[in-house]
Amino acid sequence: MEVIRGNRMETEKVGRLLFSMAFPAIIAQIINVLYNIVDRMYIGHIPDIGADALTGVGVTMPLIMVISAFAALVSMGGAPRASIKMGMKDKNAAERILGNCTSALVIVAVILTALVLLFGKQMLMMFGASENTIGYALDYMNIYAMGTIFVQLSLGLNAFITAQGFAKTSMLTVTIGAVTNIILDPILMFGFGMGVKGAALATIISQAISAVWVIWFLMGKRSQLTIRKENLRIDLKVFLPCIALGMSPFVMQATESILVITFNSSLQRYGGDLAVGAMTILSSVMQFSILPIMGLTQGAQPIISYNYGAKNLSRVKETFVLLLKSTLVYSTLLWLMVMLFPQIFAGMFTGDASLIAATVSALRIYMAVSLLLAVQISCQQTFIALGNARISIFLALLRKVILLIPLIFILPQFIEDKVTAVFLAEPIADIIAVTVTSVIFALQFKKLLGESSESLKTHASLES
Repeated sequence: MEVIRGNRMETEKVGRLLFSMAFPAIIAQIINVLYNIVDRMYIGHIPDIGADALTGVGVTMPLIMVISAFAALVSMGGAPRASIKMGMKDKNAAERILGNCTSALVIVAVILTALVLLFGKQMLMMFGASENTIGYALDYMNIYAMGTIFVQLSLGLNAFITAQGFAKTSMLTVTIGAVTNIILDPILMFGFGMGVKGAALATIISQAISAVWVIWFLMGKRSQLTIRKENLRIDLKVFLPCIALGMSPFVMQATESILVITFNSSLQRYGGDLAVGAMTILSSVMQFSILPIMGLTQGAQPIISYNYGAKNLSRVKETFVLLLKSTLVYSTLLWLMVMLFPQIFAGMFTGDASLIAATVSALRIYMAVSLLLAVQISCQQTFIALGNARISIFLALLRKVILLIPLIFILPQFIEDKVTAVFLAEPIADIIAVTVTSVIFALQFKKLLGESSESLKTHASLES
């Protein structure tokens, strides 16, 4: 068994370590927000057709989220397990995980590309597209689908760079793609007159460059874990535990897709294209809230996983407490900005007065308790870092599938303003989900660490 020598994960002060890893991850997530929404900003300002084009691209988001969710299924289950193996000083096992996940990402990409190209129109109509917007949606999605393999590899393999503690390198992956996208968008959309098609082409070119960068790093000398040919053959004993753990982030992202479909279909029914357009902006603003929090948890995940594998339980506790405090501070600050200045956030995406007016009133309802999501995300991601698939899957299902989606259908039956009722489902689900998550975490976190402590004592007695 080839071992990995001790590193900063188990020696450096937790506060310094967390923020040195989280800062690049946060920057990467903020850049990722730009990556995801810069297309919409440009599209929303296309003369004459901006509002319809923005709504059309908005209904492609469920498909794009599904593509990202499959990358998370493979990588966000594999990367924490690789970190735990690294904490156990077992490099061979960690590299087998990396190789298996690399092959799986390629296979998934081929299947998803075929499905989107064959059934894209039917899915987009189901997701809320209308006769006015389906043309723009297809223009964007058909080109985006051709770059699915780049999305899978860049998103999926980048998690294994973060898992090794190379947070700055991981940030560069996102930065390279985002900067390329931002530069290419106006050139292709307006310079070459490609419109929505230009936005999609800019995105897949950017993802291709990111994918090349990630593969180059993971096959180079700097990486502690290397993609090796002998590890590319999928071994179910190695791969299936990764999929089990990856189900939680997969459910989180895939159900986000289902959630967008549910929101869009309900809003199309009660408020038409204007309400769907407002929802496109709301989901983008919510990314400003969630993605930096995800950046903090990405910075904490390798520390928690590595030290859990190494049985450094005090560092696991210390990292989680600092993570929770940090995410709460950020989410509270952004919540205040949204509540006080919603018109600024709405104006970032459109110049249409009626769409801005609809978005401003909806934002204050939709994000009424968004500051509490820091607790939900921190606890859920910590369960993933500890390798606990069962609880993390339940928590992923709780907020969206068990609570939010039913509320979107139920509340309009009891509230006269149907559009407001749909938006109100979000804060109600958030309050219930955070309460349940907090109780479960308080009970299970101590139990998990206690089991690990007993394992450590047993191991020590056997050695003596």
